[in-house]
Amino acid sequence: MFLAFRPRTARAVLAAFAASGLVLASTAGSADAAERDWPRHVTAAYKITFNGFDIGQFRFESRVSGREYTLTGDAEISALLGAVRWRGITRSTGIVAGDRVTPSTFGFDFASGSRNGTVRLGFRKGNVTSISANPPFPVAADEVPLERTHLAGVADPLSAVMMLTRSANGDPCAQKLPVFDGKQRFDLVLTPRGERVLPARRQAGDAAQPEVLRVCGVRYAPIAGYRPNGETEAMARNPNIEIAFRQVRGAGLFVPHDISIPTGVGPAVLTLERMDIRKSNSDQIAFVN
Repeated sequence: MFLAFRPRTARAVLAAFAASGLVLASTAGSADAAERDWPRHVTAAYKITFNGFDIGQFRFESRVSGREYTLTGDAEISALLGAVRWRGITRSTGIVAGDRVTPSTFGFDFASGSRNGTVRLGFRKGNVTSISANPPFPVAADEVPLERTHLAGVADPLSAVMMLTRSANGDPCAQKLPVFDGKQRFDLVLTPRGERVLPARRQAGDAAQPEVLRVCGVRYAPIAGYRPNGETEAMARNPNIEIAFRQVRGAGLFVPHDISIPTGVGPAVLTLERMDIRKSNSDQIAFVN
């Protein structure tokens, strides 16, 4: 059942995880309060399963110092008893100011067997100013061309999700994220899907009690830099991509509890295992699933 889980599939799934889920969605009311309350350090560990089998892990870290942020994601996948291995590391830096999240740099390094590569992006005032890929991305004859206008008003996959933290109504499920990953320009459109009860879990400092997850549907909307083939169309038509957020009491945050991406050969699911949050006042919040 892992035969169809190719490195290309792994990269697509992890890109979707990074772009749609690794976000701290603030429930703070005003922009000034949100900026003061931004956690200075967050670490999270997620388990990755495919068709019910453990195949890897995703580690996420964010640091905020003053108005500068650094985000790091490290994903590892191993399938077919180690015959298929893939690792991807993403890093993003930028500035937060009130409601605005402005990326400065983005890097993506990946390795799969004998193949490896890098992507580097530079930004200025929300516009892409430099693109570097090694090896260069191949350009197919039927690829939807990328134009200069597609590089304006966008963010890299990790910075894009930070835009959710400045939702005016505090709802992470009512957003549209404009994303450029170095190859493709696409939107991720989140819509409310209701709520789900999480069984009682032990959270540091709290008595065990049921929690209610806020569930969002995620729609992938390709714009440029993609091939209009069956694989892309299937992803764009997929109505079942979901992310479920849990609220962290005492931090004014929603964090992703799980992300589910159905594929033609089974569901890929990322589930939170542990998270540590250090607030700006040095208070610490930790919980384990």
